[in-house]
Amino acid sequence: MSLDWIYYAISWILLRWHALWDAIGIPDGPVLGTNWAWILSIVFLVVTLRVILFPVFVKQIKSQRAMQALQPKVKELQEKHKGDRETLQKEMMELYKTEKANPLMGCLPMFLQIPVFLGLFHVLKRLNPDNPGRTLYGWTVDQFDSATHSALFTVPLPAKFGSTGAELSQLGYTGGSATVKIIAGVLVLTMMATTYLTSRQMILKTGWAEDPQQKMIQRLMLYGIPLSLLVSGTLFPIGVVIYWVTNNAFSLAQQQWVLRKFPPPKTANSKAASVAARPATGAAAAKNAGKNPVQPAQRGLFGRKQAEPEPTGPVVDTKALAPKPGAKPVNPKKGARPATKPKG
Repeated sequence: MSLDWIYYAISWILLRWHALWDAIGIPDGPVLGTNWAWILSIVFLVVTLRVILFPVFVKQIKSQRAMQALQPKVKELQEKHKGDRETLQKEMMELYKTEKANPLMGCLPMFLQIPVFLGLFHVLKRLNPDNPGRTLYGWTVDQFDSATHSALFTVPLPAKFGSTGAELSQLGYTGGSATVKIIAGVLVLTMMATTYLTSRQMILKTGWAEDPQQKMIQRLMLYGIPLSLLVSGTLFPIGVVIYWVTNNAFSLAQQQWVLRKFPPPKTANSKAASVAARPATGAAAAKNAGKNPVQPAQRGLFGRKQAEPEPTGPVVDTKALAPKPGAKPVNPKKGARPATKPKG
């Protein structure tokens, strides 16, 4: 199957954004060793695709909420079919089908962006002054030459962490390979960190899944994918890494907005619920035992101590009970009935 349609689509979006930046006066030449028009074109390629994929992102959030709501039923099935893995998987798939929940929906947005990574990787890889196919995928010769010499802090966008000296010289780069490795290495580490934070942000809000299959997917998203980027990221052109970092930053902001506007329901395995339900032990319990639980409520604005509350029972006048001046003190034993002696 030919992937030319992906290359044409990626190229068309890049060239449209580049034409817009050129029209509003952003220079195509390097400023601080950076061709900002091409950098912004890659950044807004992310914005374009995230807007297109926003309905899919909403479905992903709804699917995750549905999976959360099913956790009690999943736990019941696990207890019921403990030791019978085959029956457990069959019952859980039937439960997902009945409740219209898909445990793989959380990975769908990432899977849909794989063709974009492949397309951008191919488009940037072919940016070479010696490439005869300069007009492929809708590019003009001037656009191709401009993109070929685009750079981030003097490092060409088609360059990679592992680019050899010969490959860098073909791109017209005359600087040292150490600069390329530093820029590419910082971007790859940033890509790994933002990928990890994107998954961690969602897990902290929703908690770990009870379903083993869903939990395995969460572990893969949290640890497996960021670690795999340590190797594969060195093979990506710098332009692709810029795309990935921008996409992760966009995902972090988008998830934060959705989770604030539509907070997930608290479950027994969520972090907030587990912390609230955890009893105080040890030094913390001893410290809290001597505290007056009403004390915080007795302080008003700016920490000033408020007046003690008025008593609700009958008020006793202590002055009335006190003896009058000059009066003979009353012996409480006087007048008391003497004890009778036992008859013997």
